[in-house]
Amino acid sequence: MGQLKLLVQVAFRNLFASWINVIVGAIILFGTLLVVVGGAVVDSLDASMSRSIIGSVAGHIQVYSEKSKDSLALYGNMGGEADLRVIEKFSDIKKVLEQHPNVKTVVPMGTNSTMLMSGNTVDLTLARLRDLYKQAAPGETPELRAQLDSLKSHVRQMIALLEKDLERRNALAAENAMDPADLQALERARSPEFWEDFEKDALTSLEFLENRIAPLVTDGDMVPLRYLGTDLVNFQKTFDRMRIVDGTAVPEGQRGLLLSKYTYEEFFKMKAARRLDIIQEARAINHKKIAEDPDLQRRLKENQTQTREILFQLDPLKTEQAIARLQKVLGSDEKDLEKLLVSFFTMDDANFDTRYQQFYSELAPLLNLYRIRLGNELPITAFTRTGYSRSANVKVYGTYEFSGMEKSQLAGSINLVDLITFRELYGYMTADQKDELAKLQAASGVTEVKRDNLDDALFGDDSSLVAETTSGTIDEDAQLEGASQARHQLELALRKYTQQDIDDGVVLHAAVMLKDPDTLEQTIVELQESAKKAGLPLKVISWHQASDLVGQIILVAKLVLYAAVFIIFVVAVVIINNSVMMATLQRVREIGTMRAIGAQRGFVLGMVLLETMVLGLVFGAVGALLGTLAVQGLGSAGIPAFHESMYFFFSGPRLFPTLQASNIVTALVIVIGVSAFSTLYPAFLATRVSPIQAMQTDE
Repeated sequence: MGQLKLLVQVAFRNLFASWINVIVGAIILFGTLLVVVGGAVVDSLDASMSRSIIGSVAGHIQVYSEKSKDSLALYGNMGGEADLRVIEKFSDIKKVLEQHPNVKTVVPMGTNSTMLMSGNTVDLTLARLRDLYKQAAPGETPELRAQLDSLKSHVRQMIALLEKDLERRNALAAENAMDPADLQALERARSPEFWEDFEKDALTSLEFLENRIAPLVTDGDMVPLRYLGTDLVNFQKTFDRMRIVDGTAVPEGQRGLLLSKYTYEEFFKMKAARRLDIIQEARAINHKKIAEDPDLQRRLKENQTQTREILFQLDPLKTEQAIARLQKVLGSDEKDLEKLLVSFFTMDDANFDTRYQQFYSELAPLLNLYRIRLGNELPITAFTRTGYSRSANVKVYGTYEFSGMEKSQLAGSINLVDLITFRELYGYMTADQKDELAKLQAASGVTEVKRDNLDDALFGDDSSLVAETTSGTIDEDAQLEGASQARHQLELALRKYTQQDIDDGVVLHAAVMLKDPDTLEQTIVELQESAKKAGLPLKVISWHQASDLVGQIILVAKLVLYAAVFIIFVVAVVIINNSVMMATLQRVREIGTMRAIGAQRGFVLGMVLLETMVLGLVFGAVGALLGTLAVQGLGSAGIPAFHESMYFFFSGPRLFPTLQASNIVTALVIVIGVSAFSTLYPAFLATRVSPIQAMQTDE
């Protein structure tokens, strides 16, 4: 103990005795600071991303069939949706999973993707006009007639704008000239005779406009729609970060769709308005300048050159209102709406905020900002598991988002649909459809013929598939009316379903929320064993595995941090080794004298090692202190998400790092280890110094 006390005193005495020690200490301080701050940031990023994944769709655990061709990828992969084998009956796995004492909730799920045609402005207007004529069929009212006349005027104005657009295109590029048949169709649609005869057969006239005129407008888009079929009520209770933004939740027991707010804004909102929103967010949140950002300048230029989207929406009355409002805003006497719009969208940093507010206060009330209105039905066509397409009209009840991840594309890429509709689109018949099919088979007298008896049934002497034809007249109207009524009744029946309907059908995978997430790995092993005992071919994986490539980002971040720390400390080892070597050579006479008066080699070895370790501890402690202060500063202010994609990984617009004791302990252990390792060779050389040679050495 006496020797140790002496060595500590010597170590502290020599702490700042040489400039070499200061250099070594600075390296140790910087390395410790990096480990503390970097470790805290990466650990906080890991925790934030886990909250995003667990709280949005994954849960703590995911289960799916072990017979699946691909691994589960909740956020999709480069090849499209994962090829998963269906689990035939959700209630079977639900019963087994819920028996575990650590399982809180099990939520059924299934994911699929499709592409929707959003429809162009002419399509949407003609569809509204067709609906009005159907409403007027039983009896027309003055209010209904006013709406019909207004929409007809709107269509005629759009055709005039389209003709002007196409004439301009033909003048600019002769090689892109219109097809003569299209010119004839457009000329017919513009003629007074066409509109004079319109009321005689409105539906036929609308069919002509829909088939020949609407396709000439190219402002329709293909919208990617990735949807998750689930028990919507249970989903909202389980994932408490979910909140309804617009509209309402889908009523319990009914079919419906909730669009993510991100999808609704990004793909269904008018492009001009969406561009303005993006510019506003970039200026307000990221403090960008239009004059300095080419992307913002490009978006403004697109608004100036793509005014047709607005012009096509305005009927004659709204056109006059828009002209009057823009004249007042701009202080202009211009009467051409297109020129007024170009002038209005000529924005810069000085007038953008004012013009942005004016757009929503003056122009937006005259426009349909969204192609799909909440409450309308959205036709969804998707490919089934066997490759053919199925369609369903699903009512859009509202939009939703996850708190803190409002701008995240990953969190906003998933739209929620009821599980019954998902199964139908995926190729599985509902119970009502099975009953209907059985009734149709019974009513038609259809009998099942096995493949082995097919030839005898068709060509045998006692064929059961041959019948005499009978003459008669088919009442098409009566037949169609009956089918329409039956289909309507079936649709009404399909709107209601029970919890048993959800539990007794197929699912692709399920999310499991735990009561105690700290025992995640143990619970996975136990659930896997329980499924095996129950004879269920299930694969039980953590949220990290289920998130696939997204979950690997944190691993990559950790590897980058560790690689940076490793490189820094490799350099530190070399520098510390050389520095201690130089310091040892400078102390040859001192060491020789100590040896001459009786100091043993072990004492000298311990002295050199302890001096370096004390140096590492002192400067490492200072580095840890500075790192702690830095993390506290970052934790208070937060690290802003420099891009919307980072909202998901930060679990919000800012990351607030927190310091764990393990970050400081890890940093100090690394520092002491590196310091000791770097000093071994110089310390060993110090013990080899001969007292006689050392005392005879001048330097």
